[in-house]
Amino acid sequence: MDYNAYSFIMDFAFMSLLLVLAQFLRGKITFLQNFYIPSSVVAGLIGLLCGPQGLDIIPWSDKIGSYAYLLVCILFAGLYLGKKEHVSIKDIFLKVGDTFCINMATEFICFGSALFFGTLLLIAFFPKVFSEFSLLLPAGFCGGHGYASTIGNALNNLLKRDDCVQLGQTFATIGLLTGLFVGIFLINLAARHGMTRFIKEANQLPEECRTGIVPKGKRESIGEETINPMSMDPLTWHLALTLIATLIGYLFYNWYKQYWPNIEIPVMCLTMLAGVLVQKIIDHTAFKDSVDKHVETRIGSMVTDYLVGFGVASISITVVKAYFGPLLLMCVLGVIWPIIMVFVVGKHLFRNSWFERSIFIFGWCTGVVAIGVTLLRICDPEMESGTLDDYGTAYTLISIIEVFIVALTPQLAVLIGCWEVGIVELLIGMALLFVCGKIYGFYKR
Repeated sequence: MDYNAYSFIMDFAFMSLLLVLAQFLRGKITFLQNFYIPSSVVAGLIGLLCGPQGLDIIPWSDKIGSYAYLLVCILFAGLYLGKKEHVSIKDIFLKVGDTFCINMATEFICFGSALFFGTLLLIAFFPKVFSEFSLLLPAGFCGGHGYASTIGNALNNLLKRDDCVQLGQTFATIGLLTGLFVGIFLINLAARHGMTRFIKEANQLPEECRTGIVPKGKRESIGEETINPMSMDPLTWHLALTLIATLIGYLFYNWYKQYWPNIEIPVMCLTMLAGVLVQKIIDHTAFKDSVDKHVETRIGSMVTDYLVGFGVASISITVVKAYFGPLLLMCVLGVIWPIIMVFVVGKHLFRNSWFERSIFIFGWCTGVVAIGVTLLRICDPEMESGTLDDYGTAYTLISIIEVFIVALTPQLAVLIGCWEVGIVELLIGMALLFVCGKIYGFYKR
């Protein structure tokens, strides 16, 4: 069947139906509530079960595997739209230096350990598997479905393959669920041994966090109407800016590929930079105060729900079967470093609330930041540790470095070698931890 506009709309309409169905299931099924399984994951799993690979009830087009990468480009296009605060590098190191160093080191070591140890394990146990397979572990675990699509797409282009995105999405889905299940287990373990600061037992979050239904009196506005609806709907205005940044990123990608076809810069990085450019232009117009960051955040969150849903629904069961052994081996490796991060690194380097700050990192380096926030709220219900505030400040610089990690690591891994690049990233991560200890102190607890 030919792919056309109708196919595109039907794919998103079916996914919308599954997202709503998943939300109803989240509100009723205790298991989903107790482990805070995101509705987007439930929707994706139903889509996989009911799609052509399963019961063949939902007639997905053969393009749904490409939606995740498109959506992550849109997500990053709006990342800096509406952002007004300016934090200097000096302020970051003075206020949240330990948070920056430890979070950044964790990401480098996640990538480095997978590339170095993962590649050596693959050579030893699965010599026929391509070595860049090891990079898809941190792409999915540390970056979620978005980075899995970005790095998977880059590897597909560099290696002339067609299965890297699907493998990355598989790692991302396993990582997300691992982050929740193992994270909740670690919180219960820590609470029983007196490691938590704000709770004595792992109580459940409020009802609305479990069911997803916010009661009256607790509901908040998703943003302000910065444009008069008689002129243009405010949501149209914000979405249009996001898509303009996406357009600029894709146009630049197509332009430079004509001259440097062997250089692969992820479109995600280009759309993010385009978003910064669009915001800078608007800052010099009469509309400089007309971009609401809350609205842009909600657009990004909406895109993420569809991104995860399509990412899970497009997982190739055939590919998973073919790589089941390497997938299992790498996933075990992917959990080891985050656990060490919690009980060794974070315990001796964070100045205060070490477990709360560490379990947040465990969540995002196995799943996504949202999983880290979920785990943090379980052991720090009132957000007294200041973990999110500090991370938000540090992320200003972290996000810039992440762009280079995502853009350069796939190319360097292919051109130089996986384990060689892994050693370099491991050394950078260890150096950041050493600097953190020297400047902010080592703590014996």
